[in-house]
Amino acid sequence: MTEIEIGIGKSGRRAYGLDDVAIVPSRRTRDPEDVDISWQIDAYRFEVPILGAAMDGVMSPRTALELARLGGLGVLNLEGLWTRYEDPEPLLEEIASLDDAIATRRMQEIYKEPVKEELVGKRIAELKDAGITAAASLTPPRVERFHTTALEAGLDILVIQGTVVSAEHVSSRPDTLNLKEFIARYDIPVVVGGCASHSMALHLARTGAAGILVGVGPGNACTSRGVLGIGVPQATAIADAAGARSRHLEETGRYVHIIADGGMRTGGDVAKAIACGADAAMLGSPLARATEAPGHGHHWGMATFHPELPRGARVAVNQIGSLGEIVAGPAAENDGTLNLAGALRTSMATTGHASIKEFQRAEMMVAPSLQTEGKHYQRAQGIGMGRG
Repeated sequence: MTEIEIGIGKSGRRAYGLDDVAIVPSRRTRDPEDVDISWQIDAYRFEVPILGAAMDGVMSPRTALELARLGGLGVLNLEGLWTRYEDPEPLLEEIASLDDAIATRRMQEIYKEPVKEELVGKRIAELKDAGITAAASLTPPRVERFHTTALEAGLDILVIQGTVVSAEHVSSRPDTLNLKEFIARYDIPVVVGGCASHSMALHLARTGAAGILVGVGPGNACTSRGVLGIGVPQATAIADAAGARSRHLEETGRYVHIIADGGMRTGGDVAKAIACGADAAMLGSPLARATEAPGHGHHWGMATFHPELPRGARVAVNQIGSLGEIVAGPAAENDGTLNLAGALRTSMATTGHASIKEFQRAEMMVAPSLQTEGKHYQRAQGIGMGRG
């Protein structure tokens, strides 16, 4: 791709976010009921390509169970409040009630409580006892310490997650996680991320990862792009990672799943992420808006409470309906925030694609005016596509 000169001695590619692109209708259409939106990672098949983000305001054991009932997959944060406190509900309520001026500082205090190994095992056991696929996340520095307990409790899918996770972490510490060696030790699918480039995705695929989380900084609660100045707009990041997946598939015959992580608010956003090449979408703030969500109408990222360099904000997302209504409808609003699976299915049907794999090959175009063209009255009145 042509690079743009930033200045003498420095140039860069133009990148696009999901708001900058559009899916182009094709010559064929289908009935929505004939469209298959299921996806499968390793031996685990899901009817809906939606993962609940491993964030305390989004996923609890109870909401993971409900999302599983709806056909998705909830990922529990094994370094969050559910493994620091036996009963975190009072603290979740407190966090939701905090004044903005003191929210970050108070959350830093709450999260000083250490992760308890017995609670790691207990939370995984709760998921397994409910009869659902148990998926949970750990950050790279804590994988070695807690993964054995999680595996012994029955963990099915491990997510190794950080702001950026690389296949080659250079460190002077002797206990640094070697992703390739770690993944080779166990017979469970491991998903790794975040990732935001072709080369990074290719190297992560070569570690043996079953899936790659794509997204550095696009989430509603994340401030990494401002604090650190890093990130790639999500449409370009997904397409680049999908290109790496194709190259890896040609080289090895092994398919690695691309999971778009962050930057999505509506069903249309999910559809565009998959059309860019994703197999599924990991959602935070859209699911945090459920009445059952543990954040009580609030959402915060995994680094919001970092003791030295917070890279997230507690944001009010407002409750708009049940988790069932958000994922599967019916929708009583016209802004695309309810019935995300139905919107994806209809988008695929309207463009003539019968499966996720087909939809990844949909024609797309750069369309900066997609969200605003002809929407003057909606924007002026704050309704429909004119809402925040």
